[in-house]
Amino acid sequence: MIFEHEIPEGSKLYFGEAAKRKREIEKIASDVLYKEGFEEIVTPLFSYHQHHSVSDERELIRVNDVQNHNMSLRADSTIDVVRIIDKRLGRNTAHKKWFYIQPVYRYPSLEQYQVGAEFIGEQDLASVLNQSTEIFNRLDLEPLLQISNINIPQKLSELLDISLDDFRHIQIEKFLALDIEWLTKLVYLQYPDQIDDVIAIVPDEIKPELIKIKELCAKIEYKNVVVAPMYYAKMLYYDELFFRVIEGNEIYARGGRYNNEEVTSVGFALYTDTLVEALDK
Repeated sequence: MIFEHEIPEGSKLYFGEAAKRKREIEKIASDVLYKEGFEEIVTPLFSYHQHHSVSDERELIRVNDVQNHNMSLRADSTIDVVRIIDKRLGRNTAHKKWFYIQPVYRYPSLEQYQVGAEFIGEQDLASVLNQSTEIFNRLDLEPLLQISNINIPQKLSELLDISLDDFRHIQIEKFLALDIEWLTKLVYLQYPDQIDDVIAIVPDEIKPELIKIKELCAKIEYKNVVVAPMYYAKMLYYDELFFRVIEGNEIYARGGRYNNEEVTSVGFALYTDTLVEALDK
């Protein structure tokens, strides 16, 4: 029996102070992004193309249009923003910096509010990363910023015949058991000022990827920063430099560089629901 007061598990309800905090977060984020030249976009709730954004299509909430074509509720905003700007609005605007404030939905009833920003055609991740950390500064929060490069686990997997699942599940003991000096130092690499020492001893395939992390760290206007070269997450579109903003087991934001139909862009998503809970605490 479903009672009248019940709402589906995973859906969101905000009222009173929580609704006020949610609106304050969105206001601060939009002020920061407008100041940096971003314009707002609100994408359709329904999409024909979400399978290009979500690695597991079973997470999509599917429906059909009037002609019985498959579509789904918006499960991710990034690729839809890039696709709509490029394919539908390209003749009407040359603007490349866009942000959105809207929820996404995953099967069966997971609802997640986000603030996101996309800089289309840009390769420098710092151009959006610094905006995300400014939002945290204005919220008087200083969570941990973790910088990674997805290319490093991929190259190590090929070089040492290690499964990417070992990186995904953080099987550090397997890496240490190989007893390779440079790999051990790479595993324990944690702070930007340690990168040069590791670059000096790693194979040539890994050097340029570590240099990218080092160069990004030099552009970051934030203090609480670590590097995580062994971190790997399966993404359909993030393909190189990647960052997460975390506090304990909670993820406050993440973003990176990505490609869509040969257009390189950078962007991030900030998880509003998690931030509301953090500010409540």
